[in-house]
Amino acid sequence: MSSGSASRHGRLLISPSLSTPTFSTRSPSPSPALQHHHHHHERRNSTSSPKPLVPFPSSSSASAAYRPRSSTGGAAAPAPSAAFAHNARLAAALVPAAAFLLDLGGLPVFAVLAVGLAAAYLLDALQLRQGAFFTVWAALLAADVAFFFSASLSSAAAVSLPLTILALLLCAETSFLIGIWASLQFRWIQLENPTIVAALERLLFACVPIAAPALFTWALVSAVGMASASYYFAAFCMLFYWLFSIPRPSSFNNRKLDASVQDCDGILGPLESCVHSLYLLFVPVLFHAASHHATLFTSWGSVCELLLLFFIPFLFQLYASTRGALWWITRDARTMDQIRIVNGLVALVVVVLCLEVRVVFYSFGRYIHAPPPLNYLLVTVTMLGGALGLAAHAAGKVGDAASSAAFTVLAVLVSGAGAVVIGFPVMVLPLPMISGYYVARFFTKKSLSSYFTFVAIASLMVLWFVVHNYWDLNIWLAGMPLKSFTKYVVAAVIMAMAVPGLALLPTKLRFLLELGLIGHTLLLCYIENRLFNYASMYYFGFEEDILYPSYMVLITTFLGLALVRRLYADQRIGPKATWILTCLYSSKLSMLFMTSRSVIWVSAVLLLAVTPPLLLYRDNSKGAARMKAWQAYFHASVIAFSAWLCRETIFEALQWWNGRPPPDGLLLGSYILLTGVACIPIVILHFPHVQSAKRFLVLVVATGLLFVIMQPPIKLSWVYRSELITAAHLTDDDTSIYGFVASKPTWPSWLLIATVVLTLAAVTSIIPVKYVVELRALYGVAVGVTLGIYISVQYFFQHKGVAMGVLFLGSFVPSHLSA
Repeated sequence: MSSGSASRHGRLLISPSLSTPTFSTRSPSPSPALQHHHHHHERRNSTSSPKPLVPFPSSSSASAAYRPRSSTGGAAAPAPSAAFAHNARLAAALVPAAAFLLDLGGLPVFAVLAVGLAAAYLLDALQLRQGAFFTVWAALLAADVAFFFSASLSSAAAVSLPLTILALLLCAETSFLIGIWASLQFRWIQLENPTIVAALERLLFACVPIAAPALFTWALVSAVGMASASYYFAAFCMLFYWLFSIPRPSSFNNRKLDASVQDCDGILGPLESCVHSLYLLFVPVLFHAASHHATLFTSWGSVCELLLLFFIPFLFQLYASTRGALWWITRDARTMDQIRIVNGLVALVVVVLCLEVRVVFYSFGRYIHAPPPLNYLLVTVTMLGGALGLAAHAAGKVGDAASSAAFTVLAVLVSGAGAVVIGFPVMVLPLPMISGYYVARFFTKKSLSSYFTFVAIASLMVLWFVVHNYWDLNIWLAGMPLKSFTKYVVAAVIMAMAVPGLALLPTKLRFLLELGLIGHTLLLCYIENRLFNYASMYYFGFEEDILYPSYMVLITTFLGLALVRRLYADQRIGPKATWILTCLYSSKLSMLFMTSRSVIWVSAVLLLAVTPPLLLYRDNSKGAARMKAWQAYFHASVIAFSAWLCRETIFEALQWWNGRPPPDGLLLGSYILLTGVACIPIVILHFPHVQSAKRFLVLVVATGLLFVIMQPPIKLSWVYRSELITAAHLTDDDTSIYGFVASKPTWPSWLLIATVVLTLAAVTSIIPVKYVVELRALYGVAVGVTLGIYISVQYFFQHKGVAMGVLFLGSFVPSHLSA
């Protein structure tokens, strides 16, 4: 029996026999008896994964996971991959989760983790591999203990003890997953325990899509409120289902040496995939039912919300099945296609009808000019006909002459019905019908002239709608007259309609698409910033708050990022345009967490400075740095300058975190820490072989952490003047509430900072104390004096004799030890 028997039975076995690499010096052909035993073992394994409907996505790390190396035995043996291949997608889930847990835990958790990770780094630098590994886990365990006794959760326990216990279990699970991810970064574990790392990888992919949506929703609800929490939760469920539940190649997969086996093992089995599907479909509905049980069936709108929370993820799951997400149901492509069509049709009809009730007639009923019951009929024809037509074209069902003609008739009918619904004049009703004909001709004939004709006619219709409904209103919206604001909206809509046509232009004219996308994104950022941060309307002396929904910011952000990723994958736009668009769309998320009206532009500047090492240098050739030295210095300088420009935003973030204006020492430490963390991609991705760069980066990050923890006295007003920071520091709230409180002198904290920084500089060999005797003596005296003065002043200031003794010991002992 050949080795391809597994593929004929549609099974991809996830077992130690396949995930464990073999390090033999020769590769004899397996005996028939062994092959027969292996085949029956595959058939008996009930948790193995069948072959997906589409091939697993190729991964650069997985494709080169085991490269043959020659040996004296004459045969090649597979070698493990250089790094864990799924770090990026796990970082997208676990890094924000870790940041949120640090925010919940506060300074104790931050201090414990900082000390523990610094110790783990030092042990790793000293080649103590097991010590670094156990130190990481000890730091996470100590941080969990500090987190469980934090003030925020202890106060929440008085409100609801069961909910607090569930929250603690979720936080503990997330911390455990972070520890597993950190364990997979140790190279020696991958080499010595290949079966264990494969199991840990599978555990991560099985648990992260369950824990991450709940934690992300918790963080978002804490910032923007509980009103739309179930929709946020459903959106995060879909995001992490896409990242982790679609079949991916394992990083620790042992590829066969013969070329007949082409498929690699998937990470998840059928049980985990089934649980992920059930979680995606039912948990958002149950969460909504639990949080809105009092008003669950009080109106048709509430019923439609339940149906939308089920059928929108269901439609998403059917789309994900085109990438192999439902491989555990069937391995027959034709059967899967029939399942998608039938279930997708039912789900699409339900979603469209629910959107009519919950969104169209509820929020935009004033713009529907047709009388009932004609309005229900026309809106249904417009929405359902348009959705069915787009779904049929996306599924590839529009191809022959008959289907093209039916698609054209449907497009004309939908355009005419939509024009009647919004009150378009009957005399010019053929104009929208002509636009429907041209857009259908574009989809069926791929005619660019037809599409730009549709854009011109549709632009006239948009102008008519705006002038007819808003032009004569004397209203101030988003800090400006409504007439001025609608000009920006119309420009953004016309640019958005022109983008699909620009995407089909020849490659030589690609710059037009890039300019159009960047211009549209800038307009969108400006409009959303105005609507979200200038949320007031003035109308004849009556002022009313108008809330631009937070979920709209999320929807436009993620849709924009998905569009940019798709256009870049199709080579429609270049890397520089991708970089700019990604930074602009991502900067919109800062509006959800900070109230400053300029935070979106400050965040965009900071992202544009930080992300070039990640997005602009994609040369994967080995043996050479992808970034030159002068480029690294330039990017580091730009990052430092951009972070300094963002000092007011840093100040506002710290003020929001602490509930009071931060001292200048904390502000300076946050700036140094932000600069150091932002430079990490430069060193890790482009100069991993330069030890001096790593040491200097560790010194900068450690200095920032020390400033944040110690908060030494400093007057930043000598360097710059800011009206915002000056006004915040002039408040007398603390004095009026707490009175004058006597405190210890804070200037000795500079001495402790100097001691720790000098010690780190010596340990990392930035100061070569190992080779220069005189420098070693000076280093010992400096460290001893600074530490002795700090201890004397901080703890024995009132006892002069003890203080002098400590000062003498602090200056004498280290100098002799270093000599």
